[in-house]
Amino acid sequence: MEAKISAHDLTVNHQGLPLLDDVTMDLPTNRILGIIGPASSGKTTFLRALNRMNELQPGFTMAGLLLLDGQDIYAPDFDVVALRKRVGMVFALPVPLPMSIHDNVVYGPRLSGVRGGRLDELVEKSLRAAFLWEEVKDRLQTSALRLSGGQQQRLCLARTLALGPEVILLDEPCSGLDPISTAKIEEALAVLKSDYTIVLVTNNTKQAARVADETAFFLQGRLVEHGPTQTLFTAPRDQRTGDYITGRFG
Repeated sequence: MEAKISAHDLTVNHQGLPLLDDVTMDLPTNRILGIIGPASSGKTTFLRALNRMNELQPGFTMAGLLLLDGQDIYAPDFDVVALRKRVGMVFALPVPLPMSIHDNVVYGPRLSGVRGGRLDELVEKSLRAAFLWEEVKDRLQTSALRLSGGQQQRLCLARTLALGPEVILLDEPCSGLDPISTAKIEEALAVLKSDYTIVLVTNNTKQAARVADETAFFLQGRLVEHGPTQTLFTAPRDQRTGDYITGRFG
């Protein structure tokens, strides 16, 4: 299957400390890649490298290649603003803007010059894709801060979708959510993968087993194992992978 993003010998350091070491991996198109591993294993550093968010903090250095559709996203002439529209991100904690549900969704598109009735179409489309439309369609002008935590997280997903990305990065999006809200996020991802490439960092190995088509296991900044989720969970090649997913450490 053709890769949407490819990492080749990716190494990331922060103030001289290695966070990722020679990671090589392809991210499949229109699939969900789950990334698992204990704390400080490099999961989030890898995720943030995919849309160049690490460089927003001083002290990060990178070596190796990261390709999006075959193009080097760290090339000097690569458009970083365009990259972050193509590779959207949803963070662990929902961060709705202090404005209406409607205005949260259209905030990014308005900055990009979208106007008129196209915005209303985008609101419905994005909220439907995030499995939130039916819950909020009659109160789009109310404050997003009045939504529950799970609804706020799905709103953040809708806000990302409204920008028309090709890749969606999710950094432990369900870490603070109840089981019902988690199930709705997972249901949305299962549908979204037909149109997007999705990378999901999760501390919940059961979640990776439920939703990911492929899973990568990181440990101490290294990619230990990557393959089809069912194979990795039932017949891991590396003993450390088996020990982690069975709860022997982590």
